[in-house]
Amino acid sequence: MIATTTKAPATAGSAAPQPAAAPVPAEVKPNAAERFTAKVMKEFGSTVGEIQVTDYQRQLVQGYFIAIDRALKSAEEERLRKNEKNKDHEKYDNNLPVTWGNVNLNDLALDVVHYARMGLDMMQENHLFPIPYKNNKTGKYDMTLMPGYNGIQYIAEKYAVEPPLAVTVELVYSTDTFRPIKKSAENRVENYEFAINNAFDRGEIIGGFGYIEFADPVKNKLVIMTKKDIEKRKPKYASANFWGGKQKVWDNGKQVDQETDGWYEEMCLKTIKREIYSAKHIPRDPKKIDDNYQYMKMREARIAELEAQDIIDANANGMVIDVTPTALPEPTAPASFAGGNPSEPAASPRPTAETAPAVIQDDGQTTLTGPTF
Repeated sequence: MIATTTKAPATAGSAAPQPAAAPVPAEVKPNAAERFTAKVMKEFGSTVGEIQVTDYQRQLVQGYFIAIDRALKSAEEERLRKNEKNKDHEKYDNNLPVTWGNVNLNDLALDVVHYARMGLDMMQENHLFPIPYKNNKTGKYDMTLMPGYNGIQYIAEKYAVEPPLAVTVELVYSTDTFRPIKKSAENRVENYEFAINNAFDRGEIIGGFGYIEFADPVKNKLVIMTKKDIEKRKPKYASANFWGGKQKVWDNGKQVDQETDGWYEEMCLKTIKREIYSAKHIPRDPKKIDDNYQYMKMREARIAELEAQDIIDANANGMVIDVTPTALPEPTAPASFAGGNPSEPAASPRPTAETAPAVIQDDGQTTLTGPTF
């Protein structure tokens, strides 16, 4: 016989069964990029005052974290490589690790907010590059942000009195045919003729030009630069890594001279583009000039000083950064962050040989201690 039981109905005086309590959702901690953004806002506010940034600008700042984190890892690998090859470690080693903890965050916060408010995006090709320079006076690394080709173009068009419809920039070689057609009484529109006669052996660079086109063709402008014009704009302490020539390298514990081609063509092209997109040829509108633009112009002068010092100082580990890098390590969540890996945006396009940061990579990767913010 099978025993059965029945549940007695609840009476008026009995308590009704209670539903199970809903689980309390775990607190979502900000990721590394979000914490960097909060730190930047805090540092900027303590220096300048409270500011208003849009959601898009905050996204740009988080993208800056990704790019700067990669740049620091690459520079640290280069520091270790140089130290290993030094014959006199006591005299030549750089013992300041390139980590977030050794970055001048006050200046970086100012740079990041100003450039983000301008709309420059490190996740876009050739917009903006982070470059660490060792500051021997402060014992910190100054993280300089340098606009690339597309960043220079973006700034010129954003602040122009009249943005151009198109800009053509070309190098001219000894086997090419180039004929300028200047404005005259018979010719109201400035123009040119250009032909590459031997695409696979164009000879030596003899100059270059830029052609700026506007909605009104009468305003079109042809800018011609000879090789001498280009060389005049070459930095006084230009690195042979980029402009070619002799450079000092370590070989079996000794410094020796080594001849290198560098990236001379890319440097010439970059020089012409900087000239073409300058305010001299694409005038800026005074009504559009804001604090962010003024700040950028001030920082450009500082960048020139850092580049020169970087070449002169034998212990400097930052590099002026304009050639194609090898693969950069993916950013990882620094150990001092509580929140796991940062949410990464889509992978940024690989920088070109014209403006990308140049860092010599080793085969191995170095895990760094992350920022403490």
